[in-house]
Amino acid sequence: MKPLSRELCLICKGARLLCGESFCPLLRRVNIQQARKEKLSDLLYGKSPSVFVGHHSYPNVYVGPMTSLDDKLAGSLDDPHKWYGSSLNEIIELRSLLLRSKKQHKVKEKNPFTEEVQEIALASKPIYVENKFKKTPSYNISFSSVNQPMGPSGMLEKLSLAENPRIPRKVERVVSDELKTVESLTDLYSHKLDVYYLTRIMSSGALGSPDKKRLVPTRWSITAVDDIISREQMKEIRDYPHVNEIRVYENNYLDNHFQILLIPGSWEFEQFEAWAPKTLWTLSASKPVIVQENEPFQGRKNYAEKQGGGYYASRFAVTEFLHRNRRQARVIVFREISEGYVVPVGVWEVRENVRAAFGKKPVCFKTLDGAIKHLDEILRLPIKDYLGISEILRQKKITDFI
Repeated sequence: MKPLSRELCLICKGARLLCGESFCPLLRRVNIQQARKEKLSDLLYGKSPSVFVGHHSYPNVYVGPMTSLDDKLAGSLDDPHKWYGSSLNEIIELRSLLLRSKKQHKVKEKNPFTEEVQEIALASKPIYVENKFKKTPSYNISFSSVNQPMGPSGMLEKLSLAENPRIPRKVERVVSDELKTVESLTDLYSHKLDVYYLTRIMSSGALGSPDKKRLVPTRWSITAVDDIISREQMKEIRDYPHVNEIRVYENNYLDNHFQILLIPGSWEFEQFEAWAPKTLWTLSASKPVIVQENEPFQGRKNYAEKQGGGYYASRFAVTEFLHRNRRQARVIVFREISEGYVVPVGVWEVRENVRAAFGKKPVCFKTLDGAIKHLDEILRLPIKDYLGISEILRQKKITDFI
């Protein structure tokens, strides 16, 4: 099946159904099934590491715990930070062991079920739960450009917690305080709680003032947490001293190749996504497709429509690094996606790729011309293809670099 339009599919990535279909024709073709059916029944007891809130039919969404089919691996099945370095097959194998329970629920409604969902989300480690399903869950692996791969799922009839969750005291205090979501997230992140845990908390509806608390679809909470924390970090980054040299950081993982250019100067951010032809999102493309997004010193006001969650995941990892090192810079991220990236695994891959790049020693240059020439040698596409549409580098002529 061919995409209706390569530009439309590249922006949608199967997430927003911009083509008007009730499902993504591309993702329907890459469903992968595993032989786990013997583990499934209408009554399942196991450890739950998290909860998932869907976005279809909002504000009446499907919500429920994610329950492990292997108790020994429960702590790893919904923590992307632990997956880094795993192959695509290994990631799919892990996610195939996580069962999604679904129950339709109004996002603003408060009842014992939502309280149980929040307790699971706030727990510092997986807790045992009992799921009673309307019928035996079906086994199917599905993929999303934002969320992690999803395994089997079933309609939930009744949920019971089999143990009391251990919730960090700091989290209990913040959740009980009548703080705005931005204040709560910033406070919790400053206490070394990672972004993946914060996403779970926000999605469960535990944050915000009492009249604002509601379930948040998981895909929305992922991008919202990245955006909120990054914007708060930018407020301080804009006052930090500039980096004192031109640097290029590099990392390759899951056929995503990242080159990150830091230039001394006031904060700016720009990201390129260069998709090879014949990937899942570019089946009709005969040559690479480059998508560009950027923001000036003051930040951006509109949503990064072209790159979506990948833009915010990358920017978060960049501001995390600059904030930790108390520096600011003009930053350009070059993300080149090869044909081998056959199915999406979620924006965590972007976040962890950029984090890993900053964990390596950079290549440093005295001049921007030197850095540009270096990039031209290691990027898959000619640097002139990027310079022609770059907002940060557009003040220089393309002929200055070739």
